[in-house]
Amino acid sequence: MPMIRRAILLFAAIAADSGAALAETAAKSPVTAAAAMAEASVGVRPLALVDGLEDGPLKDRLSACIGKPTKPTEWSIGHRGAPLQFPEHSRQSYLAAARQGAGIIECDVAFTSDRELVCRHSQCDLHTTTDILTRPDLAAKCSQPFAPADPASGRAASAKCCTSDLTLAEFMTLKAKMDSSDKTATTPEAYQGGNPTWRTTLYAPGEVMSHKGYIALIKSLGRKFTPELKTPEVAMPFGGDYSQEAYASQMIEDYKAAGIPASDVFAQSFRLDDVKFWIAHYPDFGSQAVYLDDRDETLPGFDPMQPESFEPTMAELADAGVKIIAPPLWMLVTGKDGAIVPSPYAKAAKKAGLKIITWSLERSGPLSGGGGWYYQSIADVVHSDADMLRLLDTLANDIGVVGVFSDWPATTTFFANCLGLDGLGTASAGN
Repeated sequence: MPMIRRAILLFAAIAADSGAALAETAAKSPVTAAAAMAEASVGVRPLALVDGLEDGPLKDRLSACIGKPTKPTEWSIGHRGAPLQFPEHSRQSYLAAARQGAGIIECDVAFTSDRELVCRHSQCDLHTTTDILTRPDLAAKCSQPFAPADPASGRAASAKCCTSDLTLAEFMTLKAKMDSSDKTATTPEAYQGGNPTWRTTLYAPGEVMSHKGYIALIKSLGRKFTPELKTPEVAMPFGGDYSQEAYASQMIEDYKAAGIPASDVFAQSFRLDDVKFWIAHYPDFGSQAVYLDDRDETLPGFDPMQPESFEPTMAELADAGVKIIAPPLWMLVTGKDGAIVPSPYAKAAKKAGLKIITWSLERSGPLSGGGGWYYQSIADVVHSDADMLRLLDTLANDIGVVGVFSDWPATTTFFANCLGLDGLGTASAGN
């Protein structure tokens, strides 16, 4: 026993000395989170897409890049992080996006009842993106409590839980889940299901994020920011005095308070008035604010294939100070003789000198059925997941987009590295 005891003590002493030495070395040569993220890990997904391409120049070019080192790129934008497999707007989703090489990562911004900002895609999606309904104390605060499905009447299960129903402290106790719901559920627990078969719950639950927490995390990772000011789903001014302008200002002020340079922030909004507000009151931020274009849903008669239907016109947007426009994928392209080609919308935006980014890749599930909403203008020429690489080829080489939002940024990171594409922060207007 004495010999064993001496051996244990000797091992402990060696371990202590080694630990002290390692600590001293780390103190002298700290490895930052940003340094650890200097390489991108794209995994097998992009390679499988390349394998699925028909033989030809694009497949040859992309195949030649397999196995080569990949770096983070601002052409690759993490849409809510990496929500193809990670709960959106969670810490884990943001880390996954950074590891996959997204040079810019998104936080959709909403506000709480005590007017703090948090990252959620919608002000009122907590019932599908978090565990709130399984938390009776917090579920009781929801705008609309859980109502079970009624098979007899055909009524679907429903609920409505908003960030503005909770304080920041309450919000931060939630767990993020994959965005889903089971409309046939008769209990809150069963309502948590409904995840599409092409996604996974393997990496759930996740940690929800405040806007300030997102800023600190993305800064530590050496990435840039693209916060989207979500259109409120409650009457404004909220509480009688929290106006849309105060909300838009608060989002920008969070970056100023954190010492983030305006050049690292690409503020977004579907409300053109928000973009104009930033241009007027925060010109350093407004000069690269992003106008998210959903006029196909909000402007009667709007047709991306008919420039005369654009109101305002692309030139009028540019004259108002808008520098970057961001339509959904389908608005930028159309099909012609089996090929994917630029749409009149894309040509008009380029002619006006606007930079273009677009959304969102890897969000549609399997493309064998035509791709759904995001691919509606090219459904006839899309037959497999590999066709998203053909789409990226058109977006990059024929249109010159400067960034693509993706639910799995590894795909856009691999593509951008292979083609040597400049990103949103470095490309010149119209290129």
